[in-house]
This record gives sequence, structure tokens and C-alpha cells, in this order.
Amino acid sequence: MSRIVAVTIIGFLCGMVGTGLGGVLTMLMRNPTKRFMSVLLGFTSGIMLSVVCFDLLPEAFKMGSVMLSLVGMSIGVGLVLLIDELMPRELSLTKNVRSMSDVNSVGYGFIKSGILLGIGIAIHNFPEGLAVGSGFAANNSLGLGLAIVIGLHDMPEGVAMAAPLRMGGINKYKILLYTILAGIPMGFGAFIGELVGEISPQFICICLSFAAGSMLYITCGELIPKSQNVYKGRISTIGMLFGVMLGIFISTSI
Repeated sequence: MSRIVAVTIIGFLCGMVGTGLGGVLTMLMRNPTKRFMSVLLGFTSGIMLSVVCFDLLPEAFKMGSVMLSLVGMSIGVGLVLLIDELMPRELSLTKNVRSMSDVNSVGYGFIKSGILLGIGIAIHNFPEGLAVGSGFAANNSLGLGLAIVIGLHDMPEGVAMAAPLRMGGINKYKILLYTILAGIPMGFGAFIGELVGEISPQFICICLSFAAGSMLYITCGELIPKSQNVYKGRISTIGMLFGVMLGIFISTSI
């Protein structure tokens, strides 16, 4: 097996297993209560905020500049808004939220949040794949270390994507499939990273800030409001604070 093929396979496995494990964790939940799902949505919102603010954006600033990062973020937000407008409204007919029957009328909103966040995670995974491929181009130990850490890093992102889909009544096996698919771009990024060796820092800056902008918009505009609407009270905020703390730990451990 040639080196580039091996690096590409590692990239695919790293992304697909990482986000896929997040889907598996969500699958294991049986008949979750509104209170629990409110905590989970808040928790995953906190994780995403930390990943964006303490991981993606600082790395984007380092690779390019603040102004270039702001341009990338603006493009990311614009794309999410466009996708939101183009998404079919008939998804609102989705049913079967089990123990949260009164949330059925807003099932579309949860599905939309999950899909949009999945797109943001998929975009985010491409530059992470570039990092893995470039790491292997430098030396094998660096590339393998990055692959393992990024794979672990993707687990909470898989949960963040899967939780709203679960709330929207999507079949749990489809959720697992979608979370796995969100990790595929990392394989393509790893291939390009190994092939080129050193990617333009400005290109990586745009990719990272693009993903950060889309994920920040989805988290603040979709996940946080829904976490508070599912169950009234402070519980979602407490979950979000714990998510922020875990996200900081994950980001500073990379």
C-alpha cells in the first residue's frame, strides 16, 4: 500500500469514527425526557462555542489574519443562511419524538439545526484533514498524533449534530449514518495535505474561519434557543456552562 493511500485511509477513519461515535452515544439514549434533551442541547452548544472560540478562530488567526478570518466567517454565515432558505419546509411534518409529543410541531426546527450543524462540521473536518495530511508529510509520529487527537475532538461534535436530529424524530440508524458522513471530508483533506505537503496558510485560514462562522451562527441562532424552549428553566444554561468547560479542556489539549 502506497503512503498516500495509507494517509488517506487514516484521514477517513479519523473523521468517520470520531463523529460516528458521537452518533453512537446519541443512539444509546432511550426515550429521553425533555429535561435531559434540554441539558444535552445546552451541553453541546457550550462545546461548539468553545471549539469555535478557543480552537478554530485562534488557529485561523495564526494561519492568516483577523481580517481574512472575518471574511471567511462572513462567507460561512452567508452560506448557512442560503441553505436555510433553500431547505424544504415539508420537513416540518416530521413526527415521532416519543416522550416529547408536544415538540412534534417544531420537529422541523430540530432537523434543520442538525443538518446545518452537520454541514458546518463537514466543512470543519476538511481543514482538519489537511492538518493530518500535512503532519504525515512532515513526519509519521506528528501525523498519527494529530489523527488520534482530532478523532477524539470530533466525538462531541458528532453528539452536537446528532442531538437535534434525535429531537426531530429522525431514525437513530439514519442519525448514525449522517454523523459518519460528516467525517468523510477529513479523508479528502488528508489526501490533499499529504499530496501537496504544505498547504497555503491563507487557504487553511479561510477554511477554518468559514467553518467557525457557520457553526457559530447555528449554535447561537438554533441550538441555544431550542435548548431553552424544550424545557423552561436554568438546566439548559447549566448544561451549556459544563459544555463550555469541557470544550476548553478539549481545545487546550490539542
